[in-house]
Amino acid sequence: MTTEIEEQKSAVEFATTTRVHISMNVREVEQSLTFYRVLFGQEATKVRPGYAKFEVAEPPVNFTLNQHPVFSVAGNALSHLGIQVKSTREVLAAKERFVASGLTTFDEDNVTCCYAVQDKVWVTDPDGNSWEVFVVLDADAPEHSANRQADEEICSCSSDDATCCSKETAMIDVLRQTFPLTVR
Repeated sequence: MTTEIEEQKSAVEFATTTRVHISMNVREVEQSLTFYRVLFGQEATKVRPGYAKFEVAEPPVNFTLNQHPVFSVAGNALSHLGIQVKSTREVLAAKERFVASGLTTFDEDNVTCCYAVQDKVWVTDPDGNSWEVFVVLDADAPEHSANRQADEEICSCSSDDATCCSKETAMIDVLRQTFPLTVR
């Protein structure tokens, strides 16, 4: 993500300035939907094959369920965490804050993820949890993931393509080993 960008506003409206994003891996989205409808007291705002999203007003959270083809262990269902913001300028400000603090970042610009087009920056906490700060530029993309990096398909590990998932996992492991998190 360059420092000179044309500011784009979020395609998604929400009442707060930011909101937390939690992405969970699940065995079966349909089965999990029943539980989370009761937990949040509302219907999902987006349901697609292998994917569901709840945009909860109170507490403000963007909560997603991703069907994972190799997920089989109870617990350890966390995919990643995030903070959703309202503009690309806020994503860039977060990146600048991370870099100034000595954190290693990974940018994704105009990436299709979770049936939406997004700009995002990633960091990893000391325990290996991935965090993204992101803005949704188009809230209704036709596919779950169409990310490209160096002419090779990279996709979210919530994809049904286990080969793709292993490529992304390997890439993330290399990034973590090459650029360890530094906290000051």
